[in-house]
Amino acid sequence: MPEPQPKPVAVVLLSGGLDSSTCLALAQDQGYECYALTVRYGQRHQAELAAARRVARALGVKQHLELSVDLAAVGGSALTADIAVPKGRDAAQMAQGVPVTYVPARNTVFLSLALAWAETLSAEHIFIGVNALDYSGYPDCRPEFIMAFENLAALATKMGTQQGRRLRVHAPLIRMSKAQIIQTGLSLGLDYGLTHSCYDPTPDGGPCGACDSCLLRAKGFAEAGAADPLLKP
Repeated sequence: MPEPQPKPVAVVLLSGGLDSSTCLALAQDQGYECYALTVRYGQRHQAELAAARRVARALGVKQHLELSVDLAAVGGSALTADIAVPKGRDAAQMAQGVPVTYVPARNTVFLSLALAWAETLSAEHIFIGVNALDYSGYPDCRPEFIMAFENLAALATKMGTQQGRRLRVHAPLIRMSKAQIIQTGLSLGLDYGLTHSCYDPTPDGGPCGACDSCLLRAKGFAEAGAADPLLKP
């Protein structure tokens, strides 16, 4: 019998949220050997770090690496600074410009860290769970940004400039609705009770139910015809 082919290696950015957890499950389902990367960037919602550990452990990644970059020192976001998180906004309000929950250059920083680890691992794949449909106006969640970063990686790495190997940035959720993302995760057996989405969690780490992320999550579960396991009946 022929020897089994080794799995392609991928670095998967894992925040512990609904999207990144689904992205990890998809990467594994597509046959990748996954190394999960979680970034402690000074976020106020520390509950997501615990969620990332739960998800990585449940899905059995090859390695789960946590790195620290203090974007709170830069500020400028309700997720890292003493700025109120918007609550109770409707879809029209969410669509008006870039919200205060945008963290300047966050996905650029995250992808740069993933790129560094990928090159060390000789991995040619990075997965990121960005979404350009049901999202809150973040410029670094768009296809144009992903394409630009992939081109940058080809110019910025030894693998790209000397070895003729092109790293690919996968964003499999980018054109899905939140409902489609949830349906995909459920079809893969992902337990969304392990995840965390809220921008301003309660003292016990539970969802506030009113921030943009909570509202988009609730809309997604409703449209998917599924119950959110984080919400008590």
